[in-house]
Amino acid sequence: MAIAIDRELAGDIDNPSTDVLKYCIDQHQKELERLQKLSDYYDGKHDVLERTLDNENAKNSKVMVNNAKYVTDMNVGFLVGNPISYSSGKDKNIDPVLEVYEEMDVVSHDTELEKDLSVFGVGLELLYLRKVPGKENETEIRIKVIDPRGVFLVTDDTIEKNSLFAVHYYEKFDLAGKSTGWLLNIYTPKNIISRKVKDLALSGMTLVKAIPQYFNGVQVIEYRNNEEKQGDFEQAITLIDALNVLQSDRISDKEAFIDALLIIYGFTLEGSVKDGLIEAPGKGEDGADAEWLTKTFDESQVQILSKSIEDSIHKVTYVPNMNDENFAGNISGEAMKYKLFGLLQLMSIKSRYMTKGLRQRLQLVASMLNIKGGNVDISGAKIKIKPNLPINTSDIIDQIVKAIDILPLETLLSWLPDIDDPGEEIKKLIEQKKQNIELANKMGGQGASHDNLDDEPEEDEDEVSED
Repeated sequence: MAIAIDRELAGDIDNPSTDVLKYCIDQHQKELERLQKLSDYYDGKHDVLERTLDNENAKNSKVMVNNAKYVTDMNVGFLVGNPISYSSGKDKNIDPVLEVYEEMDVVSHDTELEKDLSVFGVGLELLYLRKVPGKENETEIRIKVIDPRGVFLVTDDTIEKNSLFAVHYYEKFDLAGKSTGWLLNIYTPKNIISRKVKDLALSGMTLVKAIPQYFNGVQVIEYRNNEEKQGDFEQAITLIDALNVLQSDRISDKEAFIDALLIIYGFTLEGSVKDGLIEAPGKGEDGADAEWLTKTFDESQVQILSKSIEDSIHKVTYVPNMNDENFAGNISGEAMKYKLFGLLQLMSIKSRYMTKGLRQRLQLVASMLNIKGGNVDISGAKIKIKPNLPINTSDIIDQIVKAIDILPLETLLSWLPDIDDPGEEIKKLIEQKKQNIELANKMGGQGASHDNLDDEPEEDEDEVSED
């Protein structure tokens, strides 16, 4: 979580003081309980699994329906199910950046990053240099998602929220599992500083190492899921709990129904009386009878309540119930968009905040590549996040054909979901047409002696006319 402080109070940001570090760590620790609960709910560790009842003899079934995981997994697949595409500005070159992205498997990284965004409301990644195995004098750019519970970014308190430094801290243990203290890795605009402390009060601080870094900025980037930095299912936790309790009680009632008591009137049974049997005074004319004592409940009303809670969960999170009958397999892609309208609006918000972080990533990678001797210019670069939706390609092609005379071809090709760089596709199309013309010319030359078989014979000027 980004922690904003007064720039003047921060002091030397390339070597933060102990007081500044302690203040920031204390602020970050206040968020851990919330972050831990969000992580637990995604992992299936819901409150209902720890519930107790006042009546120890009552049935206490514990049923967990993990709607939190469903919401996150749907959002992750929907937003980054299609790889994020990048295209350079006019007359610019970002190919070296894209090559680095491919080497670091940035597609898998983005999936992991979006999962953190969906669960915690924030996601943090670290860019760093790693020595190339077998080539000690060469380094390669790498990227890693860091759990928000162990890292934070510090910014100034201006409206720009400029990054000052970042801290990644975690506890160290020996082989016996005993704590040996905490390690703090501090990432500043110019240095990477490692310090070891005994505890989070930062007592006994010692310097491990300090090395320069050349990314021309703080190596840690914080992404936001939305303005409030909330997870996708955070506002639905009470509804998730309510559904868990309702389902658990339904199972408990069923078990209680099975364990009903038998009441006998007006007679006794010989031998030992087991649990589940009650003897009572006579009943009826004959004074003898037997019946089951059960708890009655209206299952239809419970089902209505259950559906109402489920609908509220999907409404609050904007994630539709894909098992609903409205999502039949025979509906078109365009009709599907209308049913996913709420989710599409959510994706547009998430995409804007994610794109901001992706631009910072581009800048850091480009700066490092240029220091290594590259020639990268990311100005004007475009980032495109395409929701992973069912696509009816034939309908799109029909629209392109109808609009071919009124819109530029580059604009029309951008409508196709699988085309990331329409300009490059146009170049390929022009080249293909040239090859087709050359091939046609060659074929025409080979068949020239046979092309005019059906033509009228021409009069030969040298032919001797008959007298």
